[in-house]
Amino acid sequence: MLENTVEFVRPAKAKPAAERWSIAQIVALFELPFSDLMFRAQTAHRANFNPNEVQVSTLLSIKTGGCSEDCGYCPQSARYHTGVENEDLMALDDVLAAAKAAKDSGAQRFCMGAAWRGPKQKDLEPVLKMIAEVKALGLETCATLGMLKQGQAEQLRDAGLDYYNHNLDTAPEYYGDVISTRTYQDRLDTLDRVRDAGMNVCCGGIVGMGESRAQRAGLIAQLANMETPPESVPVNLLTQVEGTPLHGADELDPFEFVRTIAVARITMPTSHVRLSAGRETMPESLQALCFLAGANSVFYGEKLLTTGNPDTEADRALFAKLGINQG
Repeated sequence: MLENTVEFVRPAKAKPAAERWSIAQIVALFELPFSDLMFRAQTAHRANFNPNEVQVSTLLSIKTGGCSEDCGYCPQSARYHTGVENEDLMALDDVLAAAKAAKDSGAQRFCMGAAWRGPKQKDLEPVLKMIAEVKALGLETCATLGMLKQGQAEQLRDAGLDYYNHNLDTAPEYYGDVISTRTYQDRLDTLDRVRDAGMNVCCGGIVGMGESRAQRAGLIAQLANMETPPESVPVNLLTQVEGTPLHGADELDPFEFVRTIAVARITMPTSHVRLSAGRETMPESLQALCFLAGANSVFYGEKLLTTGNPDTEADRALFAKLGINQG
């Protein structure tokens, strides 16, 4: 029995038991010799994707700060003093200008994030217009707006939303150490609403929050055992922000992060695995290992919500060194 683990928390839409990855099986992947793990990840990657192609997205915070949630990693929570101010929803013209700039820089998908527990209908109306206008530019659209109520996913779909992001953040047994203002089931319910509306799911988590390897395996089990795993799986390395409860947490070993990418690739071979938050602190050599481990999606641009991100010129230079194309 693995210490500090619980059974898979079954969402409404899950794979049959016989097809699920157990936490023990996923831990066994983590424990493989590094070269064997990388070989298995590359084999899975090459069977499903062009190994030298990366999908590129840009993320814009359309409504920053003032969130009522208590997520221990988040500088946008109104409960913490992080220097992030509560701002109004951005104007449509400003969002479109950012989307056009992202497209000109080579982004294929434009993601809009709002710091809400969940959108009220009056909040949702202007966002629906943003989605429709960004879609009209020829970009794929993604949004992360918090928990969705009945009927809201359908409205987003009808406006032209391609992807909805709602991360599980961590394993169910560690979740309560990070967040208390919404439950794990709340998150699963939103993901089921997105699936029921026929949209693509973008769902991943954050590593380096003090969780154990078994708990990282627990997060991957939750994602891989969905009836249809997320089309996009962002793997975030905790970006520590002074003023948040997780500031000062022990930093995750870089090789453990690469192992997490590789295990995500093996267990979700047809998903795009996104090298996401925390990339601004990673040297080129570590990013290259992540791409070798099966990461094939990144956020592009100088800012990721309220924290830094490698700029586009640095990314282009790295892609050129590695022979990677933007797919």
